Amino acid sequence: MAKEKYSDNQELLSKFANALGNPVRVSILKLLAKQSCCYHGDMAEELPIANSTLSQHLKVLKEAGLIQGEIVPPKTKYCINRENWNLAKGLFMGFFD
Repeated sequence: MAKEKYSDNQELLSKFANALGNPVRVSILKLLAKQSCCYHGDMAEELPIANSTLSQHLKVLKEAGLIQGEIVPPKTKYCINRENWNLAKGLFMGFFD
């Protein structure tokens, strides 16, 4: 039996949904959506989690393409990846229509 092929949109929607599957990551995105960018240390002060845990969640969001990071030694600055943010928004809206 052949494995079912999923569309690119289905794969992408699943990747975004997986990244949103944790309340900490939703909180990170809400925080970043309110401003142009935010440093890792500033987020650590806002969110009730350990620095290492925050790093892991940021990694998941970055791998999903929902955020992007820029290293400005000795800090890392994160912001929403607007192109993928809008793509995710459209995919979710289409899914729920």
